[in-house]
Amino acid sequence: MARPKQPKDDKTESLKKYGAFNPHPQKVVEETFSDSALEFFDPRDLVQVKYEMLRAVEKEGRSVKHASEAYGFSRPAFYQAQSQFKQGGVTGLVKKRPGPKSAHKLTADILAFIEQKLEEGKPLRARRLVPLIKEKFGKDVHPRSIERAVARRKKKRK
Repeated sequence: MARPKQPKDDKTESLKKYGAFNPHPQKVVEETFSDSALEFFDPRDLVQVKYEMLRAVEKEGRSVKHASEAYGFSRPAFYQAQSQFKQGGVTGLVKKRPGPKSAHKLTADILAFIEQKLEEGKPLRARRLVPLIKEKFGKDVHPRSIERAVARRKKKRK
């Protein structure tokens, strides 16, 4: 069943762009977020909701169970937010991009091996390098990963 379309506005788009959009604002049942007189509190703002949940436990003395339920999170999600806040402050509450952050298979020794195999003036044959890398280093590397790594190296040299 398709989800109903939510109206798009500038704030929603901005929150999505910066990884601060709460995909489940309807789960936030805390009074301050449902009081229309308090325009400041927005259940769509994930960072604000997490911060207020942490503040409710720390400053107001609420139990983790009650605070996490009122703000639409599980207890494990509360502890994760608490850890993120301790490590990075308010910015730690912003969602990070999932997955690897760099080319983790192409280590420095593999890149040096690739550089050795490249011949000046000849086109890169990444598909031919894949079995050589597998044989020597025991790692499966996609040809496109090799091409991107070589392009990054060329760009750095310029």
